[in-house]
Amino acid sequence: MPQRLREFASTWARPREPEPLPAAFHRRRIYVLPTRFGLFYAALLLAMLGGALNYNNNPALLLGLLLGGAGLASLVAAQLQLSGLAVSAIDAEPVAAGRPLRVRVHAQAAPGRARRGLRVDDDGALGCDGDAAVAPAVLNLEHGRGDCELALPTQRRGWYDLPRLRVSTTRPLGLARAWAYVWPQQPLLVYPAPEAHGPPLPGGRGDRVQARLHPSGDDVHHLRNYRAGDARRAIAWKPSARRDHLLVREYEQPQGAEVVLDWRELRGLDHEARIARLARWVDEAERDGRRYRLHLPNQPALGPGQGAQHRHACLRALALMPYA
Repeated sequence: MPQRLREFASTWARPREPEPLPAAFHRRRIYVLPTRFGLFYAALLLAMLGGALNYNNNPALLLGLLLGGAGLASLVAAQLQLSGLAVSAIDAEPVAAGRPLRVRVHAQAAPGRARRGLRVDDDGALGCDGDAAVAPAVLNLEHGRGDCELALPTQRRGWYDLPRLRVSTTRPLGLARAWAYVWPQQPLLVYPAPEAHGPPLPGGRGDRVQARLHPSGDDVHHLRNYRAGDARRAIAWKPSARRDHLLVREYEQPQGAEVVLDWRELRGLDHEARIARLARWVDEAERDGRRYRLHLPNQPALGPGQGAQHRHACLRALALMPYA
């Protein structure tokens, strides 16, 4: 019996719990209500009809009835904009916690009916006229398929449970707003926020050692032109005075081919600070083109490796670390 009640609720009302995709919008999942302009239009129409009846003005009465019919037709047209639409998939590239997660919503509909003015937002705090707290995204459907990008705020690392999303439209006349809800079951991944200011990468290990340019190295490699952001201590003042423009010393120092990022070597930091520092070091190793290995407690070592897949595997393991 409870299972039948849940099926009845999912059939006749908006989703009360996350649901698998694709999710199709049928007439029982679509809500239609007049907008503020629609309410003003209805009040103006009632005043017009009242005046026409009072003065027995048949042309004004006919005009009022025609306008009323157009308003009722707009309710049906707004509902048809969403009827038959289906949200087929939702995906997003992982981002660091604290940055907006750009969620791509993919939708499809049967061809043959023009669907314009569709907007997607989260079912959060709404304004007095249905405006969402998150900036809505415009969903364009061409040849029955389309997608849009919605920016959702993130705060914590790990799996991000998507909120209930709302697809709405006020077409064709703006007198009524039709909307439907979808609550995706699939969570999305959020990387840990890297440490803002931290120590440089630990020294490399291994037999393959090569010289790399580094601003705090030991041996002067060459002089180059100044670039915005270079440290003042790296400026070669005497050569700069001779050539009438700023020159910067660039050093080289030996760096190991493999960097080991070990959780156990960060005993002086708390749990989340360790994760933030390791996330920073993973990004730095990728930026410097270094091979690196990540050691986490109760997990097999990741690497050594390099590249987008290895970075994703390391940041995913850090993001899914249990909270202290």
